[in-house]
Amino acid sequence: MRLVQTLILSLTIGMLAGCAVGPDYRRPDAPTSTEYTAAPQADSGTDGQTQRLVRSMDIPGQWWTLFRSAPLDALIDDALKHNPDVEAARAALQVAQENAYAERGAYFPSVSAGFNPTRQKNAGDVASALTSDANLYSLTTAQVSVSYAPDLWGGTRRQVESALAQAQAQRFQLEATYLTLTSNLVNAAIEEASLRAQIDTTLQMIEMQTTVLTTLRRQQALGDVDEATVAAQVTVLEETRQALPPLRKQLNQQRDLLAALTGRMPDERIDAQFELDGLQLPAELPLSLPAQLVEQRPDVRASEAELHAASAAIGVAIADRLPNVQLDASLGSASERTSSLFTAGTGFWSIGAGVTQPLFDAGALKHKQRAAEAGYRQAAAQYRSTVIAAAQNVADVLHAIQADAQALAAAERAERAAMRSLQIARKQLALGDISQSSLLIAELAWRQAGLTLIQARAARFADTVALFQALGGGWWNRAKGRPEGERS
Repeated sequence: MRLVQTLILSLTIGMLAGCAVGPDYRRPDAPTSTEYTAAPQADSGTDGQTQRLVRSMDIPGQWWTLFRSAPLDALIDDALKHNPDVEAARAALQVAQENAYAERGAYFPSVSAGFNPTRQKNAGDVASALTSDANLYSLTTAQVSVSYAPDLWGGTRRQVESALAQAQAQRFQLEATYLTLTSNLVNAAIEEASLRAQIDTTLQMIEMQTTVLTTLRRQQALGDVDEATVAAQVTVLEETRQALPPLRKQLNQQRDLLAALTGRMPDERIDAQFELDGLQLPAELPLSLPAQLVEQRPDVRASEAELHAASAAIGVAIADRLPNVQLDASLGSASERTSSLFTAGTGFWSIGAGVTQPLFDAGALKHKQRAAEAGYRQAAAQYRSTVIAAAQNVADVLHAIQADAQALAAAERAERAAMRSLQIARKQLALGDISQSSLLIAELAWRQAGLTLIQARAARFADTVALFQALGGGWWNRAKGRPEGERS
């Protein structure tokens, strides 16, 4: 009973110990800026492609569904289940969480039980340890040992705090992996759609240029055109043909990328195929304030968690320089016969305490503390750098949205002008004012304008993806539906 009372008293002392040494973590102040660019951003786009920036608009967890593509939604769902990077990030999160739970074990006493049967013989010149004076005997010992180090200075608490912060950092690394995967998949789908449209347009241009060349050769045979004109048309045709293999190469590489992102080998089939007309450009885009951005970006949150861990590490280093108290107790029974264990006269117990204070270590602990303090300053600087880079990322995307919207508007005007020129050429051909080859040249100019328009449309989609990614991708909404092991 006295042993139990002593242990309870020791535990109480440990639990009631003073505040933990080292700095208490304080979250960095959020940015006070209200804009990302010097000039406020305006709505962008024309002809049904206008996108409106909505401040503080929440981002859905499955932001890619805003593109209204069922094949894309299905492909991303499949990738989230089978992508090896996501699987590795989930496992890394579990590792960090389990390590944090293991650190919490230091809050409690360590209790172990032992059972030790032995057969022994003492030398004849040595007195027997038994009351029977036997030198050859069996001895069975059973005991329970308790060991506990009270957290007097809060070093254990700081160690647990650091481990939990590291687990939080890993949690946001998982969110970053989700965001990177989904963004890469949407961008790959957009690029595939753009390449398919470019290949179709290029094939049409090759067909028209071949028709023009055939017409010119007939005219050359009749003496209406010279050889230089035919040679120039051959050059144009071959240049257009030259553009086709790189486009097909890129398309095949995009299909390989989609396979890899969904956890497949390149030779495995993916049924989903993407066309630009199968994607819808979101009419409203979110624009979070910089103060919201530091809460939403996984990389910023991970960097802050690393800062928290570095702060706690200072307390651990300080506690290591202070006296350490160790409490030990054991209770058991020893007997020559196993059947006699725990009978009267076989019991034993011990209880003790020890205090250890480092006196000389050649400055090792002092320099470890200084290293921890420098590590905190390093983490703080890295956090500030991450915040600045995040804000720059958003600003760059906003500039791209504005510029590419203007480029798309210009491409639309050029395509309409080329179409108008083609319509006029068709009327002139009907009146006999121009030749068939002249009409084909007008059609070729229209197709070339269409090729530029395809690229401009794809750029608008890619900018939209980039903005969702830059603002954090809505992980805080998606996390509500994930298993407990993947949430904070």
